[in-house]
Order: sequence, then C-alpha cells, then structure tokens
Amino acid sequence: MNGTLNKVMLIGYLGEDVKMHYFDGGNCIGRFQLATNEVYINKTTNEKIISTEWHNLVVRNKAAELCEKFLSKGDKIYVEGRIKSRQWQAEDGTAKHTTEIQVTEFTFLSTKKESENNKQNPKLEISKNTNFTPEKNGFPENDLPF
Repeated sequence: MNGTLNKVMLIGYLGEDVKMHYFDGGNCIGRFQLATNEVYINKTTNEKIISTEWHNLVVRNKAAELCEKFLSKGDKIYVEGRIKSRQWQAEDGTAKHTTEIQVTEFTFLSTKKESENNKQNPKLEISKNTNFTPEKNGFPENDLPF
C-alpha cells in the first residue's frame, strides 16, 4: 500500500435524470449531478443557512443501466466512489477541466420510479435499499473503453 486513500461517501439528491453515453462494443456510462446540503446557523444574524454542493457522478455499464432505469431527478441515493479529475480540449480550443466522482457502490434510498412501479404492479418490489457493487456482481472495475 502506498499510504494514500481516495474514497468519497455521499448521500444526496439527483439534480437531473441520468444521462447515458454508449460506446462501440456495448459499454456505457451514466452521468448525473448529485446535490448535498450543509445547514448551519449564522451566529451573527441567527439565520439558518443552507449551502448546496454539486457533485458530478459517473457510473459504468450495468450500474449505469440500473441507475437510468430506477433513478430520476429528486431521488435520494447513497454513493461511494473515488475522485477523478479530467482535462480535455474543447472544439473551440479552450482547455476544459472537471472533477468527477467515479461511483463504485451505491444504494437507492428513495426513488419516484420505485413508487410508480409498485403502484402499477404490486408484485414488482425494488428494495428501498438496493445495494449495487459492480465488482461483487461480476463486473470488472475498470471496463471503460478509453
């Protein structure tokens, strides 16, 4: 072990539906933003302050397909992953940079689609705490085509 750790744990709400990107060979990734809030009291004004932080999340292959199928804007999810920064050049020549959370594990805490599916078909039960780890479910950790 090299003495470092890159691990992120978040509980938050989806700020948008999962956006899917498909690649040749059948691989895919899903991207969405997750909002987390910090609430505190301003000691000077006694005012309640809510500060929202937005996180860019990336899920791969089967995990991405599950998120797309069951999650939508406003749903609550627990994720674990690692921070990854990327740089690229835009078409106009400007340098771009982003920091993302590469999700390695997640648990659905509440989903609107779960409620809708259970109303339409009571036999279809999606566990409120569906836990998915790609490695534990037979999917390699780093199977992106790039």
